[in-house]
Amino acid sequence: MVATDTGRLRPAIHPVYPRLMCAYLHERGFENDAIFRGTRLQWEQLLGEHRYLSLEQVSRLERRAVALTGTPWLGLEIGAATSVSAHGPLGYAVISAPDLRAVLKVVARFVAVRFQLVELSFEEDEREGRLTLHEKVDLGDMREFNAGSILATYFQLVDTVTSRRLRDAHIQVPFEAPPWADQYEQRLGCPVTFGADHLAITLPKPVLDTPCLTADPGLHRTALRDCEHQLKQLQSGGPLSQRIGIELLDGDGQYPTLEDMAARFAMSPRTLIRKLKSEGTRYQELLDDVRGELAAWYLLETDLPVERIAERLGYQDPSNFSRTFQRWFGVTPRAMRQSPRGRG
Repeated sequence: MVATDTGRLRPAIHPVYPRLMCAYLHERGFENDAIFRGTRLQWEQLLGEHRYLSLEQVSRLERRAVALTGTPWLGLEIGAATSVSAHGPLGYAVISAPDLRAVLKVVARFVAVRFQLVELSFEEDEREGRLTLHEKVDLGDMREFNAGSILATYFQLVDTVTSRRLRDAHIQVPFEAPPWADQYEQRLGCPVTFGADHLAITLPKPVLDTPCLTADPGLHRTALRDCEHQLKQLQSGGPLSQRIGIELLDGDGQYPTLEDMAARFAMSPRTLIRKLKSEGTRYQELLDDVRGELAAWYLLETDLPVERIAERLGYQDPSNFSRTFQRWFGVTPRAMRQSPRGRG
């Protein structure tokens, strides 16, 4: 039996961020056919559904974006182009905070409402304050993309709420200096140390008292309340479609019928269909999504033969599985296995 570490397959990233990435590529002149090739995602799907995406899904889109643009530091560019409003209640809690210290505390507490793959901690002593990021799931070859995006987003938020560009910071990043390392200091405007254990932003203590020009106590209370509500909802499993997806993902090759799944959630099949429709999806779509993600995971992360993978996913006929897989990804199972990380 192959142990299935599905951390990279679990819903974790708010769909607004892949949407914004695609919008950025649209502005660069790329068409949807090129953007989504080999990703198993579609523009209409991203716009119409509100389920969180997995690291594997978003990573395929990130790799595609880097390949199309030829810009390895693309995360920095996209993070800098992301508006505060894109972060929902978290963004409003930031812009309404009283000072930079409160901004950092808000981000550390509520990052999970938008990006559940990391944890942030904020610590302060008599000399400085430090915001440190810890990966909950190994980000792998997308570590640099996501680190760049997070850093650029942080400075974009700070520039929005303060009267001057605060660059009295020191940055540490958890990867070795790439050939384009100069892009980091040029774009972030502060020293960057490569090869650290964790991503960290360190600020002198006096800077933490910098007031926010956009402070609004009433809005801040409302935004914090909304963030707490979203955090509790996510901790309870999120929307129904997301909870069903997790059930299917954790089913170890057992895929219940719609009627059986409805019984698990103590509702009638008709109610389940109606609730999923209100979330922009169907049970069969959720089932196909999970099977597709698991198929790619088995191909890229294990040595299981294609025939065995097909069997684990409920396909008695390997040729039927291969045809379905090619419809999902645009390549055969064996071609994906020969192309690391399924770059498409």
